[in-house]
This record gives sequence, C-alpha cells and structure tokens, in this order.
Amino acid sequence: MKRIRKAIRIQDVSRTAGVSVSTVSRVLNGKEDVAQETVEKVRKVIKDLGYASSLAARGMRSHHTDVIGLVVPDLGTLYCVEIMRGVNQAIARIDYDLIVYTNGGSNPKDAADQERSSVALLNGGIADGVIVVTPTATDFFSQSPVVVIDPNNDCPDLPAVLSTNYEGALAAMTYLTGLGHRRIGHITGRMSLISGVQRLQGYKDGLAAAGIPLNAELIVTGDYNITTAIQSARKLLSLKERPTAIFAANDVTANGVYQVAKETGLRIPEDLSVIGFDNLREASFMTPALTTVDQFMAEMGTIATEMIVKLIHGEDLPCNLHTIQTKLIVRGSCHSPRAA
Repeated sequence: MKRIRKAIRIQDVSRTAGVSVSTVSRVLNGKEDVAQETVEKVRKVIKDLGYASSLAARGMRSHHTDVIGLVVPDLGTLYCVEIMRGVNQAIARIDYDLIVYTNGGSNPKDAADQERSSVALLNGGIADGVIVVTPTATDFFSQSPVVVIDPNNDCPDLPAVLSTNYEGALAAMTYLTGLGHRRIGHITGRMSLISGVQRLQGYKDGLAAAGIPLNAELIVTGDYNITTAIQSARKLLSLKERPTAIFAANDVTANGVYQVAKETGLRIPEDLSVIGFDNLREASFMTPALTTVDQFMAEMGTIATEMIVKLIHGEDLPCNLHTIQTKLIVRGSCHSPRAA
C-alpha cells in the first residue's frame, strides 16, 4: 500500500525556494513587487512539490477564494446535470473554481434547512458566492451573493434565473389541442416551485383557449421524479375514459408515461400522445423521439454563473430576474387522436 504523502506547507515552499514565507505569499497573491526571476523560481517549486494553498488561507489573505459554490438537490437528476453543464461552460472561461454541494434528494421535509446550511457553509469563507438550484428555502443567511435557478415564487427577493414556464406549457397545450385532442391529462411538477405552478396554469389556460372544460380527474400531482411519474401515469391510463394525450411537466415524467404505456399495450403516438418539458438530451433518443418544450437548462446555468460573478465583483445586474424564452420542439410522440 502506498503511503499518503504529508501535506506540503507554505514553509516547505519557502525553504526549498530559498525565499521568505512572505515572498511565497506575495507570489501566490499575484503581487507585482516580486522580481520575475523569483516568481518563476517559486512557481516551479510550487509545481514540483505539489503545493496547494487552502481555501481558508486564501480567503484570509485576500478576502476572496475565487471559488463559486453550487447547491443542487440531487446530482443524479438529468436536470441538475444539464444545469451543471452550463455552469461548467461558464467556469471554464473565467479564473474560478467550483464546489458542488447536494443532499442527494433525501429528507425533502428538511430541504430548506439543508439548503440554508449549505449556503452558510459555502459563503462562510469557502466560496465568494453561491448558486442554488430549485431551492425550497426562500431566504438564506449569507454575507456573500446568492443566485437561484428556478425559485419557488415568481417574485424572488434574490437574483434568479427562470424560464417562461407558463408560455412553454401554453405552447404545448396549443399544439395538442390543434391536433384535435380534447381529453388531455396533466402530470404536474413540484408544486412548491414556481415552474410547477406556471406549467399547471399553462395547461388550464390552454384548455380554456380551446373551449375545453377543465376536468380535475385528468390532473395528477407529480414532483418531477420518475417513481411518482409512473404512479401518476397509471392513475391516468386506468381511467374508464383515458386521456388521448398527456402533457408531462418534465421529460423525466414523460419517460414514466412511456413506461406505463408500454406495460399497458398502448402505442405512442398512435394510441396516446405525450409531450414533455425540458428538452433533455435523452428526449431525442426516446422511442419515439419526445416532443417537448426546451427551457435551455445549460444556458440557465451559464447565465446564473455570469450573474454571480458580477455580484462578486460588486457590479449591478440589469435586472434581478433573468427570464429565458422557452421553445416547443416537435418530434414524433404526438399525433391526432383520430389515428387511434
């Protein structure tokens, strides 16, 4: 078994380079009053020894760690993966590091407290600012900037990034009713989030615009997760008069509908039309390819990162709420009910 190397200290760098600790510190902080020859020698020693200054020490020296924190509910969800992809794209263009915190989607009742704890910990000397994805909490205890993605209200006190959920849902419903569907089921999203509320309202208004009465038995409360989606789809498809189409609040939920349709012998789109929301990369590989609403999740992550960096630098934001326009992506999962 290999021995674990002893951590390299700044004193080790100082002794090996033959300079004072304060000189090493000035090189680490990019001070300009150190001779270039000394800078190069110190940097070579740092590289050779594998020295890395601690975040805490870096923060104490400069009051900045050049680190951005990201708090997500569950690293395993495709939604969070897409958000992180956008954050990573932005991080790659700037001189910042990233730390990701998650509770793994466990203990939803304690989610708000866990989110506050994570933000307080990260902004307590580890990170210069934090991005929180789909927070349950409405407020955070932090002296550093916080930006949220998909908040739980439409007028958040914190800077936020949000897609046009209502307009996207309305476009999905307009498409379905335009195909001739009159009996359309809806599996909602997480109703503690404004995205779930707005998509449900878009569903209702889409029915009203087509002159279709609202039928409560066709609405099942979901939470964006596959297990709930399967249970909800079974409930809708076991109705005496089943829906001819289902608008799922996200693509993961639509995937659950696909699974239940297969187990009940229903063909998509011949017997059942399905439309999702998100436009995950996997949506185009489903069979048939899923018609969905693109909310450009990677872009949400990128924009949130750009916002937090501006706040870290003390810059004003053009607006506290950045809204991203959704777009309907038509593929092969929807058809006229007359094809059944």
